[in-house]
Amino acid sequence: MDVTQQQLAPLAPFTWSDAAYLAPEWILIAFTIALAVIDLAMPRSVSRTVIGWLTLGGLLTSLGFVVWRLIDMNSKVPALDANGQPVSGAIRLLADSYRIDDFGSILKIVFLVATALIVLMSLGTVKRDEIPNKGEFYYLLLPAVVGAMIMASSGDLITLFVGLELLSITTYVLVGMRKHAVKSSEAAFKYVVTGGISTALILFGMSYLYGITGATNLGAVAQGVQQHAADFAALLYVAFFFILAGLGIKIAAAPFHAWAPDVYQGAPTPITAFLAVVSKGAAFAVIFRIVFNVAFYASTPDKPIADDIFLTLLIMAAAAMIIGSTAALKQYNVKRLMALSGIANAGYLLVPVGVSLKGMHASNFGEFAFYLAAYLLMNVGAFAVFSVVSKAAGHEEVSSFAGLYFRAPWTACAMIVFVLSLAGLPVTGGFFGKLFILLGAAQSKAYWIVAVMVASSVISYYFYFRVIRQMFMRSTGEEKDVQVPATTGIAIWLCAILTVALGIVPGPVMDWVNGHFSILGDLFIR
Repeated sequence: MDVTQQQLAPLAPFTWSDAAYLAPEWILIAFTIALAVIDLAMPRSVSRTVIGWLTLGGLLTSLGFVVWRLIDMNSKVPALDANGQPVSGAIRLLADSYRIDDFGSILKIVFLVATALIVLMSLGTVKRDEIPNKGEFYYLLLPAVVGAMIMASSGDLITLFVGLELLSITTYVLVGMRKHAVKSSEAAFKYVVTGGISTALILFGMSYLYGITGATNLGAVAQGVQQHAADFAALLYVAFFFILAGLGIKIAAAPFHAWAPDVYQGAPTPITAFLAVVSKGAAFAVIFRIVFNVAFYASTPDKPIADDIFLTLLIMAAAAMIIGSTAALKQYNVKRLMALSGIANAGYLLVPVGVSLKGMHASNFGEFAFYLAAYLLMNVGAFAVFSVVSKAAGHEEVSSFAGLYFRAPWTACAMIVFVLSLAGLPVTGGFFGKLFILLGAAQSKAYWIVAVMVASSVISYYFYFRVIRQMFMRSTGEEKDVQVPATTGIAIWLCAILTVALGIVPGPVMDWVNGHFSILGDLFIR
């Protein structure tokens, strides 16, 4: 079946059994609608904390269904094709525009866990005087996560764009939740403008792919690219570079990173954590889908398009690591510091995509998923500690951590774990996450990117250890006691314990991801 026939094939009817596969998404949508009605019906004098707990319940229920589906799919004996090779066990819905596979399920687990931890930390730190509409703050996180989940499972450019816009529009509102704060309004405006530019770039690149192939399904687009790459090589370069530029803005990778420090600083702290983990991870899911499904097959004997795309990704990764690490050296605002750290980490996360499958290297997604999980824990944990420390100090500078060990020793110990993980030092998940990526790049013989990774990690020690130095050596005796709410404390210690666990037993986690995920079965769409 050629591309044209595949596009004109009749769509299979959407049945109730198909709808059941989307239970995690339906649950979050149902909770959003129900919580919006409850919020409107509740008197203004009643605390909206109950909406936060119900939001957490919706996230955990959806997470349970994702985990159950992942276990169920991998418990079945895979079918074999005529050549005796395993057939993809992915569940294809709506003509393969939406896929339930291990790639999407693993990323959905990351998104749901991250959002649940963010809600948990928010229950104790977000106050009505800071965010007037606390109910909206909680339940608007749910459609944002749905957008991220759609992006992870999309097998079609249109479906992918729907998820991208759902995530983007919801986060625009969340960033501007502190209506009376000038910085929050400024951050929301900048985020809307840069988000609009990102959307325009992505759509422009997608339009070229559609014009060349006449298809929107990623599998059909890949076939069309293979057929027409020799005739439209220049247009393919334009398409891929525009898409990468648009997604580069979403992940805050250099040179598309300028918006991140201002938006991170102006947004409420829990939303800053959400942007740093969930929004960034969803954009990476799209990069994986497009690069390995479409760009991977774009080369011709005369035009090494795929090699150029992968090289571009590595150059973006190197630029992000160098610019993020060096710019953070003179940064003393914690949120802006974490934004610059996130830029550098976007570079680390780009490396497994950019090294492709060279040198028999096939554990790209395993390396990416492991580091994304470690990045989730250390970022959410660090932001949770910062949320209580900044409230006690009354400002957001690094000096807010002054004497933290003497005021709240256990909280300081947890922060040390997060800082060590961010710096990539043993025994933490961040250390092995960077190590796996570094070894994968070395296996692919991309030694120059290995050197950049090592150099940027060494540079990062200076500004990460500035926080530790403040906690132990800068006590003046005038700082206020740090009050850690129970829910925020639970979030902090869950992140700290899991960060150390990833550093102690990284092998089983990596083996579990690689054992469930298959590049041919879960990532390539055919």
